[in-house]
This record gives sequence, C-alpha cells and structure tokens, in this order.
Amino acid sequence: MRWVLAAPIVVMTAWAQLAADKPASDLSVLENSGKPITPVFQCTEEDIQSFGLGCTEEEPCPIYLELSAFEPLGNQLFAVGNIHSAANTLYSIVLASADGGKTWREAFQRLRGASLDRILFSGFENGWITGQIVNPLARDPFLLITSDGGKNWRRQPIFSESRAGSIQQIWFDSRSTGALVFDGGQSSDGLRFELYESATGGDNWMVREASDQPLRLKRMPPAPENADWRLHADARSKSNRIEKRQGGSWQPVASFSVMIGSCKPPPVKEQEPPPETETQTAAPPPSATGTLSLPALRGEPPPKRPKK
Repeated sequence: MRWVLAAPIVVMTAWAQLAADKPASDLSVLENSGKPITPVFQCTEEDIQSFGLGCTEEEPCPIYLELSAFEPLGNQLFAVGNIHSAANTLYSIVLASADGGKTWREAFQRLRGASLDRILFSGFENGWITGQIVNPLARDPFLLITSDGGKNWRRQPIFSESRAGSIQQIWFDSRSTGALVFDGGQSSDGLRFELYESATGGDNWMVREASDQPLRLKRMPPAPENADWRLHADARSKSNRIEKRQGGSWQPVASFSVMIGSCKPPPVKEQEPPPETETQTAAPPPSATGTLSLPALRGEPPPKRPKK
C-alpha cells in the first residue's frame, strides 16, 4: 500500500527551535602524535545507574568509541559516532579537525543515549549530521545543522513529538532544499516508511508520501564523492582509522582508540571517627559515700559539720 499526499503536512513546530541545543564550548584540543587518539571519557555514578550498567570495582565495564561516518571539507575533517558499553549506547560524539588531522576537538556536546550516523555538506558552509536516540530503542530522529562550515552546530528535531524510528536516507540539493526517508520500524502503527521534503534547510519538514514498502530518494549522488578517503576499524591497532589514498596505497591521517575508558562504582569512603572534643575540666572528687553531693556539683565548699 502507498499513499501520495497531495497537500503537504507540516510536522515541525516552534517547539523544535526552542528545544535546540547549544554547541559545547571550552573543549580541550586532542593532539595527533601518530598514535591512536583517546577522547576523554569520565564515567559517573549517574551513568552507571541511568544506563543500567552492571559494573563493579572488581569487574569494570569497558567503554568503546565507534565512528560511523567521516567527511572531509577542504582542510577540515569531521567524524561522528557514539560512545558505548558492551550493551548500551551512552553518548554521541562529533570530532572535528581544522588543520588536516593534526589536532582535533569535539565540535558539539555529547548527547545522552544518542548516536550519529551520517554527515553531508552542500558547499563549504551548510552541513547536516543525522542522529537519533537509540537507548533503549531508536526514536526521536534529529539533525545537527551548521551554516558556518562546521564551526558551530545546532540540534533540530525532525518531529515535534516523540516517535519511534530513524532516518534511513537523506540528501540536500542546496543549503535549503532536501529530502529524507523515515523508517518507523517494524512496530510502526500504520505505514512504516515516510518521505519528507524540506525547503528550509532542515528546520521544517513536510510529508510527501507514505508506504508499507521501502521508499527511495529520487535525488541521490550516484557514487561516493570522496573516493580518496575512507574510515574503517583497524583490528591490529584497535583503532578507528581515517585514511587518504596516495598513489596506490592508503596512508593514515588520524586514528582514534576503540577502547577509551571504563565504568566502575566510586570507591566507598571509610567513615572518619568523630572529632575529639576539648579536654573538659576535671570533675570534683566524689564524696565519702561514693556519690557527688549537691554543693560539690555546684562547685561550692562542703558545709561545716557542727561540733559535738
């Protein structure tokens, strides 16, 4: 079954712009020394609890970096993916280099429970990164959008309400016109595949077609534009390698460690003994009966006994 919608239905609202994230700032520079680069990851107790990680002090949970897409833009390089444990996706990650791979930085804040999987540019200024929340299931697809060549990115949801599914295909002909195919998944209530178009650079999307059979974008590049670049996982160095073709061989430009850290509960702090109090004034000596008399408690001299 297939429906072609004659009248476009706008699915974006002003809420999406209000919910946009701001680019992260003051991020440390990652130097490329020729060895695999390891982005900093500090696991917190909140991460362990919110992601249901079964980490212990004796058996920490290893944490991995997975890069799923790479795109060169002149002398700039971009790579995106996620940080994950053996069973859970923890955060998204955007890595960028402005000097051909000598130094790197994280160009956008890490999004909890999200993964990024595609990068495309139209010219040298406008670009898009596709992503979705994947923990526990794929849902709420979004774009990271730049209009200044990747210096700054902003998050733009595809839908105004939460929906299960992910972006299957996307393409932009210019800085403003583009299309995407949304896959609602096997549990989709209705037609699983939907075709959307945008005339606002990805800020708003209009549904054009829906079908229970896979849809394909009519306008897609026939072949990869960057055939002289590749991103792949290298088992020998245990790294995600970015390589460029030079002559008949591939030469490494940068690599990122697959394993970047571990999660374990914080050490249990030993309870400190209570602080000692100041030395108190010595108590008056006991009375003859072994108990303190009332005058003694008051610090008064004992009463004189009458003479017999």
